[in-house]
Amino acid sequence: MSNSPIILALDSPEVDSALSMISKTKEFISVYKLGLEFFLSQGLSGVSKIQNAHPEVRIFLDLKLHDIPNTVKGACKSIGSLNPYFLTVHASGGQEMIRAAADVLPNTLITAVTVLTSLDAAQLKVMGLPDDPTTLAVSLAKNAVGNGARAIVCSPLEVAEIKAALGERAVLITPGVRMASSESDDQKRVMTPAQAIAAGSDYLVIGRPITGAADPNRAAADIFASIN
Repeated sequence: MSNSPIILALDSPEVDSALSMISKTKEFISVYKLGLEFFLSQGLSGVSKIQNAHPEVRIFLDLKLHDIPNTVKGACKSIGSLNPYFLTVHASGGQEMIRAAADVLPNTLITAVTVLTSLDAAQLKVMGLPDDPTTLAVSLAKNAVGNGARAIVCSPLEVAEIKAALGERAVLITPGVRMASSESDDQKRVMTPAQAIAAGSDYLVIGRPITGAADPNRAAADIFASIN
C-alpha cells in the first residue's frame, strides 16, 4: 500500500520468515525495515531476495552506520546496488560522516537517527549528554539535515519540536509507537499511532505489535484504521 505511513520492522534473521510476514501484511504496509540482525545473517543477497520477491515494497535498511566518514563512505558504496529507500546513520556521527553517506547514495533517503527511544533523561545524564532528549534530538536533526540527511528518526515525543524546527525539509520517522493496549517492551518514550501522526510523524516504525500478533494482517489493519 503506497500511501501507508506504517514501516514494519521485520525482526527476524531469516529470509523465509521476512517474506511470509510481508505477504501477510502488505495490504496495509508499503515500507519494510530490515535491521542489523537480518543484514548480518543474510547480507546483500538476503536483501536482494526480499526485493526480488516483492518489488512493489520499499526497503528501509536500518544499519545505523556510525564511523569515520571514509568508512561510512565505503559502507554506502558496498550497499549501493540495493538502492534502499531509507538508510539509517547515527546523527551523532557528525556532519562529514552524514555528508559522505548522502554523496554516495543520492537516490536513497539518508535517515539520521537522533536519540534512541530506549534512552531516557536519566540514561542520557549518566552518559554525560544533555539530559533533555528533545533539545538533543532537535540539535542533532538540524545538523543532519543541513548536511544531506533527508529523513530523521526520533521519538514521537520529540517529533513536534523537530517538525517546527525543520518544516518540510525532512521526512520524520518515529519508532516507539504502541497501541494503547500494548506493552512498551524496551521502549522508554512512546505514543499511540494516532498520537504520533497528530504530533507530526510522517512514518511510524512498528514491529512486535504486528509481527508478534496471532494474526499480523488483522493487527496491521487495526493500526492502519486507527490513523485513518
